[in-house]
Amino acid sequence: MGSERAHDAAEKGHGGTEEFQKPVNPFLWKAMITFGCVIYGSYTILIHLCEVNGKLPFSSASVVLVTEILKLVISINMYVGEKHDKPFQMPTFRFALPFAVPAILYCINNNLGVHMQLHMDPATYQVLSNLKILTTAILYRLIIKRPITYVQWISLCMLVAAGACNSYGGLMAKPVESSAGVIHITVVGLVMILFYSSISGFSGVYTEYILKGKYETSIHIQNSLLYIFGIALNGGVWLAGTFTGGESYNLFEGYTVYTWLLILSQAMVGLIMSAVMKHGSNITRLFLISCAMLVTTVLSVLIFNLQLNIYFCAAFALVLAALYLYHQT
Repeated sequence: MGSERAHDAAEKGHGGTEEFQKPVNPFLWKAMITFGCVIYGSYTILIHLCEVNGKLPFSSASVVLVTEILKLVISINMYVGEKHDKPFQMPTFRFALPFAVPAILYCINNNLGVHMQLHMDPATYQVLSNLKILTTAILYRLIIKRPITYVQWISLCMLVAAGACNSYGGLMAKPVESSAGVIHITVVGLVMILFYSSISGFSGVYTEYILKGKYETSIHIQNSLLYIFGIALNGGVWLAGTFTGGESYNLFEGYTVYTWLLILSQAMVGLIMSAVMKHGSNITRLFLISCAMLVTTVLSVLIFNLQLNIYFCAAFALVLAALYLYHQT
């Protein structure tokens, strides 16, 4: 993966023909993907560890806001640490404006991603989040003009079947006191995951489109623009909550060690995903997300003593088979 050039379809979509140089050596690239898979898989685990009596003690808006601030600080420091042949030039408003679109979508999804954890167990979340592959593949075909083979369409249908199977098993589960330890999902959670997957698909494809549209621009500059919009949006959401009485004026209220681990992990995932979409593709991103399902399931069994049912096992097998087929072409 480290030696691949930017996707041909993406280049054609932007009218460019230049060859992109690999950003890192193959070993570092694979290490980054592996690390990203592990911390992505720990996301829903950390959310459930933060729960107090089945509720989150902190504001989701505050967590997303602090995460965006951390990502901006890291991006600025990484840019400063780079060697530049040309002096820094402030990006124009016209150049920066397109980054507002994914910032809005990420703002919605990041807050949605926190709240929907209360409506399903960690393993179910990771299995159903693979529906991102379906939405991303379709939008990838429409926006970046990437062809989808017959075999890949079969694998996408298998993902839909896996989601339906796991959803049925989760909806049939009886409410339990320790929800993280039993496969389950609510109707609200199912609706939320469908919206989440659709928004994620579009935001991922659009982000890759604009990152590669100006490939010569430092990824740290591009990330900084994205995170500045993200800070403004999530800061507005948090402030609106404080004015209406729904949020505390203390930005860090309810934070624990797990909350800070969650923030740090999400900041790292955000930076890794940007690098993947800039120098790889959304297909690599989806591979990372799908492999994270294994990490989440193992951690759920070890930490929450998760009891797997037949529907989940069938869905798990379908997802693995679908991933194998999808990445064969």
